[in-house]
Amino acid sequence: PSGDRLRDWMGVDQSQFYDRAKIAIVPMAFCFPGYNGAGADLPPPPLCRATWHQRVMAHLGEVPVTLVVGGYAQRWHLGAKTTVTQTVQAWRDHAPRVFPLPHPSWRNTAWLKKNPWFAADLLPVLRATVKETLQ
Repeated sequence: PSGDRLRDWMGVDQSQFYDRAKIAIVPMAFCFPGYNGAGADLPPPPLCRATWHQRVMAHLGEVPVTLVVGGYAQRWHLGAKTTVTQTVQAWRDHAPRVFPLPHPSWRNTAWLKKNPWFAADLLPVLRATVKETLQ
């Protein structure tokens, strides 16, 4: 479901989304951190992030558009010191090369309902940017 939502946000279909020549999905940790007592994912282990993330980003080279999904990614890529909501609200400060996004998890459905500006303002620009980039 998270992938379906992210593809919808981007305005791409499955074949485009999984075309490794055009789209790279780079996790923050490269290893599954496990779950906490409430069943939520634990944060990315610093050792995994430190070992792999910078190497992969350097290997990718110049990336025309980066979607920075979730708080951990926003702190690493943008140096964000604000909440996810505040960082995503400031998306225009980073677009069109970088788009900070909330995680597309079903757990954020309430966040999406509480922040209708995300779908009304950010998503049309994101979709247009992705479409132009993939052409």
